Amino acid sequence: MKINRCTRNGVICLITLAFILKAQAQSADSSRFFYLKALNEKSNRLNLVAYNDFQRSLQYDSTNPDVLRETGLSAVTLRKYENAIVVFERLLRIQQNDTTGINQLAILYFWTQKWDKAVHYASRALQLHTGSNNYYMLGKSYYEMEDYGHAFSYLPTAAAEDPKNAEIPYLIARAYVDMSNYKPAIPYFQKAIALDSSKVQWLYECALVYATIYDDVSAIKYYDIAAARGYKKDNDFYENLADSYIAAGQAAKGLQILQDLVAKKPADLELLNSLGFTSYKLKKYDEAIEYWDRILSYDKQNGRALYMIGMAYQKKGDTQKGKELCDKAIALDPSLKNLKTEIRLEQ
Repeated sequence: MKINRCTRNGVICLITLAFILKAQAQSADSSRFFYLKALNEKSNRLNLVAYNDFQRSLQYDSTNPDVLRETGLSAVTLRKYENAIVVFERLLRIQQNDTTGINQLAILYFWTQKWDKAVHYASRALQLHTGSNNYYMLGKSYYEMEDYGHAFSYLPTAAAEDPKNAEIPYLIARAYVDMSNYKPAIPYFQKAIALDSSKVQWLYECALVYATIYDDVSAIKYYDIAAARGYKKDNDFYENLADSYIAAGQAAKGLQILQDLVAKKPADLELLNSLGFTSYKLKKYDEAIEYWDRILSYDKQNGRALYMIGMAYQKKGDTQKGKELCDKAIALDPSLKNLKTEIRLEQ
């Protein structure tokens, strides 16, 4: 009997389909075998072994949401964050509203400081009413992206959800500072420090903000607390502390600190200028002249230093010489004509 071509092709197709179905069934069985094996290993805290078997399961079935989900979670446990991101992204291509995938990606992108993606997935989590700390992740992510308006939209709610999280009021304080709006930052710094007084950097920043709003008595208080709790007392610390002592009416203390510093930084013109003004304020005119003379030894065209030497000579009683020096300084820099003798030192 002769079999026609059409019948023969149909038989071949059926055989091929049978092989395909058999292969798929075998792959599904193999995937399930390694998946169940990995679940058992995970329950026994054999995390690395379980992760490897979850991956083997994926080799046989790369589209199984359950396997993808467990593989991603296992990668997170092992801190393989980039691997976990790849797996959860694949999961969402299969199940776009999978809550585990969305929650984990929000957290993973937040942990890895990919702020725009953290915002994307935390926003999706909020829309689906799933996950936790979404307001905090959104608030901090927007802060890190320098979008303070959106940060303020989320951080107050985050604080209400987690009132013990000291970083939240700190972020609000820093947002105000970054926008050069210093007074509203103070209560948030205080709240953050009350929640976590171990953050010496926060104490120091709070001191700087107090100095910026001319509350130097409070600034000194926070400088001292920061130092007592271990903040590194580098040159900048001492310069800022000295400035606050001077501004708070304790110029002698400030002067002593500056004199100690100039021994370390003898060619620092800003420091020499601060010493000149502080000495002048304390009516130590010869010392003031000496410091401004040192500035002129480095910068002979420094009209400001020359003008203040002239003022110091006038205070000493040598009016003629003082006026001549002031006139010479004004010729170098006409803006000095209206220079006031009582100024607040720059930091």
